[in-house]
Amino acid sequence: MAFPDRIERTVDIAHPPATVWAALTTAEGLSSWFGDKAGIDLRPGGSAWMTWDGGHSADMRVERVEEPTVFGFTWRMAGLPKDDPRRTYVEFTLEPVATGTRLTVVETGFAQLPDDLHREEYDGHTEGWARELGELVDHLDAAA
Repeated sequence: MAFPDRIERTVDIAHPPATVWAALTTAEGLSSWFGDKAGIDLRPGGSAWMTWDGGHSADMRVERVEEPTVFGFTWRMAGLPKDDPRRTYVEFTLEPVATGTRLTVVETGFAQLPDDLHREEYDGHTEGWARELGELVDHLDAAA
């Protein structure tokens, strides 16, 4: 059986696309729902990072910026050595809807992982996106 390679989650958010875009693409926005601290150079090829209390960190590379509808980045998998070039690609798509914004996140690239890491990373990210998108909605609702 082939490994699953794609995670996709969609959530309707009762806020306009510009508000959701800012939460996804600014250091202040990212650190308010995703990481505890963040930085971002919002241009293709730009670097981004997040850290969490407790020592976990993520280094990202901005790949796609089509304001206000598409934001994509790559990031390293936690189970791989720091110098390993394999990364997954995460893309957020924002669509205006009558109630606010339909946000879809797609992460791909898991099939390139070794057998011993694939299931752990895939399952962890599947659960993680469900949790993180819930935190994004909660953050935006609280800020309104």
